[in-house]
Amino acid sequence: MSYGSPSWRPWVLDADAAAPFFRRAVEAGVNFFDTADMYSLGTSEEVTGRWLREYAVRDEVVIATKVFFPANDRPNMGGLSRKHIQQACEASLRRLGVEAIDLYQIHRLDPNTPIEETLAALDQLVAQGKVRSIGASSTYAWELMKALAISERRGFARFATMQNHYNLVYREEEREMIPLCEAEGIAVIPWSPLARGLLAGTRQKLGDDSTTRSKSDGLDRILYDQPSDWDVVEAVRAVAKERGAKPAQVALAWLLAKPCVAAPIVGATKLEHLDDALAAVEIKLAPEEIRALEAPYRPHPVKGLAPPRPPRPA
Repeated sequence: MSYGSPSWRPWVLDADAAAPFFRRAVEAGVNFFDTADMYSLGTSEEVTGRWLREYAVRDEVVIATKVFFPANDRPNMGGLSRKHIQQACEASLRRLGVEAIDLYQIHRLDPNTPIEETLAALDQLVAQGKVRSIGASSTYAWELMKALAISERRGFARFATMQNHYNLVYREEEREMIPLCEAEGIAVIPWSPLARGLLAGTRQKLGDDSTTRSKSDGLDRILYDQPSDWDVVEAVRAVAKERGAKPAQVALAWLLAKPCVAAPIVGATKLEHLDDALAAVEIKLAPEEIRALEAPYRPHPVKGLAPPRPPRPA
């Protein structure tokens, strides 16, 4: 999401500014790149494809993108109908400049389309060789399990990944989704692993809008608004100070220590942020550090999922 067009979000880097991040990532051994068709209204996919062709060997990298959110309010431009999935996939292939998408994810569930239709459309893309694997993002655990059961019963391609809202400040996924993914062999690739920058240690309080992103994002105030959230930030800072590491490194190391987490989705807009993420791979937290990081957590309302489904007719 961090690379594309600043006219979409002011903190987004354009193609030229994004180039050093792709080069640094590839040189450091990063081989998983995640985007979506709605990020910068398609420009993010163009930038991703351009710089991976420049710096990476195609067969060595995994390119992931997503479908669901509309780019505009015109008919058939969003959702998970067979029509839109097929059209959106073709458009993503063109923008990325690839023959196949390694991981094609539903960005959210579509309350207006039967899940059977969505799964059948995704399965057809796999059969056609346009998509290699499919994934889901931010559903309830029962919805993911229902999709897995339908895929098994119908012989469809099965969701291989779950990109969900999961970090030290928001751990509600540990109640149902994380155990389900562990039991079913689903790789977890959390979005917002640093709680939209809150766990990076640069802010002084909840609602601090001292960064360009926090000024324009808005979602951080919706997702992270409980007093206990700041207690978690303080715990991260304390462990980081004791270790001589940066808070972002510690927060990412905590996620990487979870068996089901394959790769946190990191969006760096400064090269030092990318370096912090790379350094986190080398940090192995001790059990007492993990306990200290997790102790301040308090239960949250469920946040980060799709809007509530419309009520059923009486």
